[in-house]
Amino acid sequence: MDAARKFLQDLGLPPGDRHDLPSSPLRFPDGAHYRIEIPSVEGPAALQAVIDTARTLGVTVHRVSQGSGIMLLSEAEIREMARLGHENRMEVCLFVGPRAPWEGTAQPLTPDGKIFAWRHTGMDQLVYALTDVMRGVELGLRSVLPADEGLIWLIGKARERGILPPDLIMKASALVGAANPIGIKLLEDAGLNTINVASDISLARLAALRQVISIPIDLYIEGPDGLGGFTRYYELPELIRVGAPIYLKFGLRNAPNIYPSGAHLEGAAIQTGRERVHRAAIGLEILARYGQQYIMSSPGAPGLGIPVIAGKLTPAV
Repeated sequence: MDAARKFLQDLGLPPGDRHDLPSSPLRFPDGAHYRIEIPSVEGPAALQAVIDTARTLGVTVHRVSQGSGIMLLSEAEIREMARLGHENRMEVCLFVGPRAPWEGTAQPLTPDGKIFAWRHTGMDQLVYALTDVMRGVELGLRSVLPADEGLIWLIGKARERGILPPDLIMKASALVGAANPIGIKLLEDAGLNTINVASDISLARLAALRQVISIPIDLYIEGPDGLGGFTRYYELPELIRVGAPIYLKFGLRNAPNIYPSGAHLEGAAIQTGRERVHRAAIGLEILARYGQQYIMSSPGAPGLGIPVIAGKLTPAV
C-alpha cells in the first residue's frame, strides 16, 4: 500500500481518508461557510408552502430542489416556480427527466440493474434529457439537477458554446453514484457546480473529498428513508468545519415517497415541505448553540442559480 499512497501524494491527492479532520479553507463567494437547501419541493404549491413556513420560522432558504423532474411540470408550473424563486431570491433546482427506471426498459428495475440509478440509457435518452434542460432554461430556470455523468458533460459543453447560459448551475444528484474524491473530481472538471454526496459520508471521507474538489458539497443532515434515513443534527458544526462551503439539506425520515409527484400527492408534498423547513429551523437552533462561529449566506447571495422571469416561450430548434 505504501507505493499506492506515495503515487496519490505525487498527484497531489490525499493518500487516504483524512482522519486528522483538517478545517476547510474554502468558502462561498460571499465568504459564508454554509447555505440551507430544502429538497423534494414538488411544484408551485409546495414551493409556496416552503416560502410561507420559512418566513414564519425565520429560516433563510437559499435553494429548493425537486425530484419529479422538469418533464412532469407544465409550462405554467415551471414559470410559477421560477417567479417564486426570483421574487424570494432563492435557487430553484429541478431534476432532469426521463431517467433509467422510468424509461420503459427492464434492466434498471432488476436487483443488479439498479446500478443504473437515475442515469439516461442510450443517446436518445440523452437527447430527451438535454431537451428537458433547454426547455427549463427557456422558462426561466438557472439550476438543474442531473444524475448522469454523460449529461453533465453535455451540459458543460452546451454552456461553453452558448447553447445554454453560462450561469446555469449543475447540481449532481446523490444518485449519480460518485463514490470517491477522484470520481467527483472528474465531474467537477466536466463542469459540475455542486455535488450531493452520500448522506452517510464520514467526516474523514468528507475531509479527503474537500482536499480534492473546490465546488460546494450538498449533504443531507436528515436523509429520506431511501437514502438511509440518517439524522446528523449534532454533527452540524463539524460537518461545516470540515466540508465548507456546504449546502445543508434537510430531508425527512419516515415520509412517503412522492416521486413522481402530481395532484394526487400534492397534499403530502405540501405538508412534508413544511416539515422540512421545521427540521431546518431545528438545525439552525443547534448551530446557534454550538456553531456560532460559522457564517450563513444571505438571501440572493452570489453563486445561486436564481431563476429569471422568462418572456414568451420560443421552442428550441
